[in-house]
Amino acid sequence: MSEPGASTVTPLRAEAPAVGSSIDSERKLPEAARPVRCAVRGVRKSFGGNPILRGVDVDIPEGAFAVLVGPSGCGKSTLLRLVAGLETADAGTIELAGRDVTALPPRDRDVAMVFQSYALYPHLTVRDNLAFGLKLRKVPAAEIASRIREASAMLGLDGLLDRLPKQLSGGQRQRVAMGRAIVRRANIFLFDEPLSNLDAALRAEVRVEIRRLHDRLGATTLYVTHDQVEAMTLADTLWVMNGGVVEQKGTPLEVYERPRTKFVATFLGSPQMNLVDAAVVKEGGAFLVDGGGVRAPVDEERFGNALEAGRRVVVGVRPHDFSVARGSAAACTLKVELVEALGFEAFAYGWLRASGPRVVARLEASDAKRVRAGDQLPLAVDPACVHLFDPTTGLALDRS
Repeated sequence: MSEPGASTVTPLRAEAPAVGSSIDSERKLPEAARPVRCAVRGVRKSFGGNPILRGVDVDIPEGAFAVLVGPSGCGKSTLLRLVAGLETADAGTIELAGRDVTALPPRDRDVAMVFQSYALYPHLTVRDNLAFGLKLRKVPAAEIASRIREASAMLGLDGLLDRLPKQLSGGQRQRVAMGRAIVRRANIFLFDEPLSNLDAALRAEVRVEIRRLHDRLGATTLYVTHDQVEAMTLADTLWVMNGGVVEQKGTPLEVYERPRTKFVATFLGSPQMNLVDAAVVKEGGAFLVDGGGVRAPVDEERFGNALEAGRRVVVGVRPHDFSVARGSAAACTLKVELVEALGFEAFAYGWLRASGPRVVARLEASDAKRVRAGDQLPLAVDPACVHLFDPTTGLALDRS
């Protein structure tokens, strides 16, 4: 009998180092100074002649929480399965803890994986589910009991150890799945969209638990999701994937504030960034963008030589970067179609012109009380919050 997802369960490494050890000290270093725990180099993968990964490079430092985020079909889950050894790469290499594992079977990679579907034994209690993989490896009974106590205390499972999975809620089952990974003390923890089966309230609760657990363990984590909220709130480093390649990596705020492509700009952020076709114009010695109902100044230091009078551009402004124009020049006027009130804030949906484009603007709750469908709402935007993209390549025009 084998454990559910047993292909991801590998021989245990030595005991976790004590606090104050060299590895614990490394985790306190800036991420760039830590040794790399997981290194993916030039990995390619196709299924039936259909390329899924087109040469992916990923570096995850010791103790980091890295998130692969992107739409369905972008290759993020395939990459996770390649790291776990559940798929074989067509080209490229994968290293874990400085060891080339590209050709090794899953059992020899020392990884622990938390699945989307929990993968618990329905006929075993929580305690036995936690212990099963360790018993297969003939870990001494006293050590098994110690590890279960530790994981149970971390995850709040003490009162659930004698229950069967069918007697648990979805959130409790996911905590058991995480506990089963914790007791293995593996080189790297892999999460495959673990919250997608939970309702919204539970997703928020378990998301906090996962990050809190990571911070307590200091474990290296690779997490896959298509949910941008999970990605932004959990990650130390984001790897935004699209069409089998990494479009951008960086901290969540770096990627959000300085997207390198139109895809990244619209994928991160809810509601997504507004995009308008326009042209660069120069008036009175200053550069503006004008078109699609938008006329706004831009940050000349940020865009540098990319600002040429007459150049066609795509202008991007996030809904949260608009403000109601009061005594300042309006960048555009929104003909309001719908106001979505959320209590502490609201979103106004509408059009800049009869032919479009459709635009969304965030409103303060006090403004939302005065705005109605059919209103003409003047909107201002800080030049520092105006993004410009090349209409052909989709690349950001920041000179950085």
